[in-house]
Formats: sequence, C-alpha cells, structure tokens
Amino acid sequence: MSEKVKVKNLSKVFGGNPKPALRLLAEGVSKDEILEKTGLTVGVNNVSFSVDEAETFVIMGLSGSGKSTLIRCLNLLNKPTQGEIYVDGENILEYSKDQLRQFRQQKVAMVFQHFGLLTHRTVLNNVEYGLEVRGVSKNERLEAAKKVIETVGLKGWEMKYPNELSGGMQQRVGLARALANDPDILLMDEPFSALDPLIRREMQLELLEIQSRLKKTIIFITHDVNEAFKIGDRVAVMKDAVIEQIGTPEEILENPKSEYIRNFVQDIDRSKVLQAENVMVRPTALASVNAGLKVAINEMRDNGISSVYVVDRDRRLQGIVTIDDAIKALKEKQSLKDILRQDYFTTEPETYIQDLIAKATDSKYPIAVIGEENRLLGIIVRTTVLSALV
Repeated sequence: MSEKVKVKNLSKVFGGNPKPALRLLAEGVSKDEILEKTGLTVGVNNVSFSVDEAETFVIMGLSGSGKSTLIRCLNLLNKPTQGEIYVDGENILEYSKDQLRQFRQQKVAMVFQHFGLLTHRTVLNNVEYGLEVRGVSKNERLEAAKKVIETVGLKGWEMKYPNELSGGMQQRVGLARALANDPDILLMDEPFSALDPLIRREMQLELLEIQSRLKKTIIFITHDVNEAFKIGDRVAVMKDAVIEQIGTPEEILENPKSEYIRNFVQDIDRSKVLQAENVMVRPTALASVNAGLKVAINEMRDNGISSVYVVDRDRRLQGIVTIDDAIKALKEKQSLKDILRQDYFTTEPETYIQDLIAKATDSKYPIAVIGEENRLLGIIVRTTVLSALV
C-alpha cells in the first residue's frame, strides 16, 4: 500500500505565545506543569505517524488525551504550532487559502460526533449540501446524493427531515454527506459515541461493510478500546498529548509497550478483537485428493491425528477423511473420493473469534479457514478458540 498521510513532529499549543511551552516540552516538562507555569495548554506533543491508502487508522485515548485536537489538525481546523502534515506527498501547511479550500472540499471530509445536520433540509438536501457549496449542478449532485444514500442504507428516506430519524439514521446521513464528495480521506471524530450500544454496534458493522466496498483512507477517533480494535487496521493509543503505542490490535494486545497500555487493554474482550486469521495455523498434515487412501492413512499416522483435510493441487478444499473411514474403505477397495466427509465447519479469515465459539464447541474436527476459490488457508482447533478468550 502507498502512504496517504504522513505526520511529522506535530505539536499544537493553545494560547497566546506558544514558544515557552515548546521550549519546556523539548526539556521534557509535562503538559500539566506547562499549564501551571505558563497558562498554555498542550493539545498535541511531537506526534508522528503515517497512514496507508485505504487503511482504517484509529486514534484512541481517554478524554483529554489529545485525540480530537490531533484529528482537527489534519484538516487545519486546528492550525498546528509546529510540525508537518503530508497528504499525497504535499505539505498541507504550505497550502494557500485556495488550495486549502479545495483540499477540504474535494480530498478530505469530516464526520462529527453530533451529526451537524441542517434541520430545515431533507435527508437528500443534507447529503447534497457539500456538492452544492462546490457549485456542482443540481442534477449531478442529486444523482450523487441518491447513490450514496443507498450506500449507507437510507434508500426511501430521502425526503424525511432529521427530526424524523433515529440517532443512528442521522449519523448515516452525516456519513453520506461526507461520502457524497467522494473524498480520499474520511476523518471521523467519535462519530458513534452519542449512539446507544445496539445502534453503535450496527454502525460499526455498517462502516466496515462500506469500507470493504469503497476502500477510503479513514482516520477514526474513539475512547472505546473495543470499538478501536474492532474497526482499526492499526491503532494509535494517546495519553497526555503523546502517542504511547501504534500497532495492529493483536500487536497491542500481545505486546503492550507500557504499563498504561497494559492497564488500558487488560479488560478487553479478546474474542471481539482477534479474528480467525490471527489464531489459525497452517495444517502440518494434508492429503491430496489424487494421492489415494494409503497416503492419507500414512499422513494421519505420521502426524498422530485421526482425521485430515483433503485438497486438490490448487489447495482447494475437497473434504475431510477420518482414519476409521480410510481403513474401512481400504478393505472394501473404495477410493479416497468415495469417503470424503463434508460435516465440518468452515470460516473466513476475517471472522471474529466470538463468532466461532459455537462452531468450536460443536465441531468434531478443526475449523477450516477458507479463502478465495475455497482455498484452505489454515485450521483452528477447539482449544485455540477457547484459549483466545483468556
């Protein structure tokens, strides 16, 4: 993937003259001490990170950690005190007013926590608003708005007003309005935190589904560790205006770099974070569908197992064979293809462990992890699923 956004040594200090605060930061003085000594508030302290194209990058932290200040620097709603922000290789801090306006209208869009809908406009008119500001013709913007309304699951609600919608539906309108401009980058500042838990989960899944189709670059702010790990390809954890750690959810869970991170993630439900691809293993034993019964029996004997998955030469899964069936078939002069079983469970690599618990409990065989064209990617044994919950 190519690098879409690069942030280098970014700091934001609120107050009249930031130089004393920057000097103290360089000396390692804490933001609380700086506030006490100078009256200046440090929002972001020397932050650096990059985001790949089509990546969902989550910035997570508690209230006051600096995460919302940081995301507002990325479209210059907050003007950074120092540092650089590159988008597609261009430092946006060097943009003229016209370049910045074009950047905000065409390349980046923001979705806010409290929707920000225009109450006197219908759903359709709210969604088309950004295109109207850009001077797009009425027919063109209405067509684009209708298309994106369908994308977020609101087809049929175009002529309703915001006060006729639930909170989740209003947030879908906010998301549709951002998508209508077809931006490269979506900035999402705690967009689901005002929603009740059930609707919030629905919107998380909706965002994952939309992202799988549209492949936008998303920078997402949240204080919820479960939400961060559910939707983020990578996660940055902030504390006191600095980034404590950046990594995939699995990396942060398995290798927390500080006591703060360790405490932050200790109560997370791992089954909602880890996916099949995180816990599967490549099978040490496989049988080729054309190899015959004796080869399959030898494979099971040599590996100390009582069943083995059978694949074709392209590693496409054909079935599973047990040692009892194989020995019986050998005596009765049957072929391997004659005794292939199909009573096993399969899953996709992106399936969360939480959704595999029932299968692991009921399955007689390892769960097969299947990729494109039914190719066998790996297997998950029952103990692996249950141990992931610990």
